[in-house]
Amino acid sequence: MTKTNDPLVKDGWFMEKNEMWPGQAAGLQVEEVLFHDKSEYQDVMVFRSSHHGNVLVLDNVIQATERDEFSYQEMITHLAMNSHPNPKQVLVIGGGDGGVLREVVKHPEVEGVTLVEIDEMVLRVAKEHMGEMAIGFDHPKVSVVIQDGVEFLRDKSNIYDVVIVDCSDPDGPAEGLFSYSFYEMLKRAMTDNGIFITQAEVMWLDMETIRKAVAFNRTIYPQVRYSYACVPSYPTGQIGFIVCSKDPTLDPSKPLRCWSEDEENKLCRYYSAAIHKASFILPQFAKRVLES
Repeated sequence: MTKTNDPLVKDGWFMEKNEMWPGQAAGLQVEEVLFHDKSEYQDVMVFRSSHHGNVLVLDNVIQATERDEFSYQEMITHLAMNSHPNPKQVLVIGGGDGGVLREVVKHPEVEGVTLVEIDEMVLRVAKEHMGEMAIGFDHPKVSVVIQDGVEFLRDKSNIYDVVIVDCSDPDGPAEGLFSYSFYEMLKRAMTDNGIFITQAEVMWLDMETIRKAVAFNRTIYPQVRYSYACVPSYPTGQIGFIVCSKDPTLDPSKPLRCWSEDEENKLCRYYSAAIHKASFILPQFAKRVLES
């Protein structure tokens, strides 16, 4: 399929419009639509753009571009991983593009990482068209389960040192991953000093949603922090994260483990220990809301 006969491409441009960020749109110029189909759960599209490389789109929302995906993948992974003293067992819920897996296995302490993804089509398309992200699937420490994350967690207890929820927005197949019962199951599945991280929208558009999410996580976990990263292809150019710890003495805003400067330069293009700490420093308007 070429760019001229795809319903989501108009005059050579893909325009991201969504009711979750009303009154604004973002566009990328399309060179060729590489894949477009509907799975059992969502609309899945990949196109080659003129300046951002290949772009993965789910339900008309950009999930990742080859140009800037590393900032999101590195932050959602290493904020959690480097906040834990010895992360041996890691659970990734969502993340079917493989980017988080690629980052998790950079930590030699990891003995096993399980990815639970509801939509097999996302994995298949990522492996074919988002190869730099999907390389994590080939690592021997990785196992993949095609299942709903909520169902997977029902019988899990005291297993995972780090849980990373890399889900899409809460209006599609990921809807169940935003419920109170899901967060309770996450806590049960984690070890006593477990760390949990999830994407948490952006402060410029969703401050009330973020406030509510932080508030109810504080009823479950003794340590809850909000941070953010710059991802130019996302709405407002940012994405937020909520990081929680079961250990009341463990503050996720202060990394317990740090790579050397040489290791940071080798392993990462965005994350560093300095960025880790700085990402939790919020502008005054957000700080006032979350501390009220």
